[in-house]
Amino acid sequence: MGTVALHEWRRLLATGTGVGIRIGGNDLDVVAARVRPSGVAVLGHIRIASYRERPAVDWGAEYADFLRQLGLSHMAATALLPRDEVVVRPLWLPGVSDRELASAIHYQIDAVHPYGEEEVRYTWARLGRTPAVLVGIARQSTIERYADLFTEAGIKLAALTFSAAVLYSAVRLFPGVPAEGFVTVVSGEDTIEVYGESPSRPIYSALLELPSERAAALAAAELRLAPGVAPARASALLPFPKKSPGGFDPETQALAYATALTAACPRLALGANLLPPERRSASSPAVFAPTAALASALLVLAVALAAQARIQERRHLELVQAEIRRLEPRAAQVAALARTAERLRKRVWLLDDFRRRTQKDLDALNELTRLIEPPAWLNALELTRESASLSGEAEQAAALLKTLDASPLFRNSEFVIPIARSGSMELFRIRTAREVTGP
Repeated sequence: MGTVALHEWRRLLATGTGVGIRIGGNDLDVVAARVRPSGVAVLGHIRIASYRERPAVDWGAEYADFLRQLGLSHMAATALLPRDEVVVRPLWLPGVSDRELASAIHYQIDAVHPYGEEEVRYTWARLGRTPAVLVGIARQSTIERYADLFTEAGIKLAALTFSAAVLYSAVRLFPGVPAEGFVTVVSGEDTIEVYGESPSRPIYSALLELPSERAAALAAAELRLAPGVAPARASALLPFPKKSPGGFDPETQALAYATALTAACPRLALGANLLPPERRSASSPAVFAPTAALASALLVLAVALAAQARIQERRHLELVQAEIRRLEPRAAQVAALARTAERLRKRVWLLDDFRRRTQKDLDALNELTRLIEPPAWLNALELTRESASLSGEAEQAAALLKTLDASPLFRNSEFVIPIARSGSMELFRIRTAREVTGP
């Protein structure tokens, strides 16, 4: 059993229940979702209409009744600010360590928002292990206004965040983010919001007053995506719910759904929270007991599986080593037999060579008899395995070298002593190499 991949650990940790609220111009979209490693279930959804025109206590009671029916009255919600009330800026900070990141962002914050001297509140989160940092900025008065409004309605808030943060987190809740990048259009009540990612630009978020097709094309160009790329449906990027109540549409309610997913798994999401810490509420710790128990059981199971894998590997290694020890004597015998067979093969070849040597010497003698024709004659002949030395007389001794080298049995013929004349004959002594083959 191999090690568990990072995305598999993320899937195991994807456990929790959350409530997401999308703050619109006139309405509130509320979605409650439960996340498990096996998938997502939408527990319920509601639209609270005309919340700006109604008393906060009125629509707060409607929200409380919705949670009570789902058994989630203890839950603190995550609210999504309207896109036009948040400035979203991706910053590229290569070489800045996590310890120095807060100071580097604080140093630049005044230069990246249009609010001038107004007091602002900002939050940031590093995008994975890249040098890119996502920054969200809003007026302090805006944050206080919404915090007071939800407090008056009796709604507990754990976070005030923005769309780029929840979309980035929600699409990564389970594996499946397109590596080549994507762009998607999320329509609000009266706005067109475009979100996208690409290898050249880690995140893009903008509110555009354009038709959706034109907005998507402009975003694709900013992201350096291929020309003509079709915008992805938000519902195709987010985890599709295995279970949902009637009337729920993950496409038209994508932002509220994504907010609920990040509320359910805050540890797997970007920690982009504009709500001041002193105004944040937390869900009752007791409700997390089943989740904690399940997470503990999963952790114990993962540790047990890892330990089992190591035990199995150790047992397999012991079995292999035992088999090696059992077969070592046989392997030694086989190696000894191979060495013996090699020695015997060499001996057989040596005996065959001795048997063939007599025939080779006779062939050489016959060849010399044929080559040295009368009146030439030999008075001495010495044959070894590699050479032949011959002495004698001939009318033209110089021609004998060429004659001998022309034979397939001899080569590199040479005179050992200079040619001497005796009457009408020439005395010679020649040494020539024999063509001998071996094993």
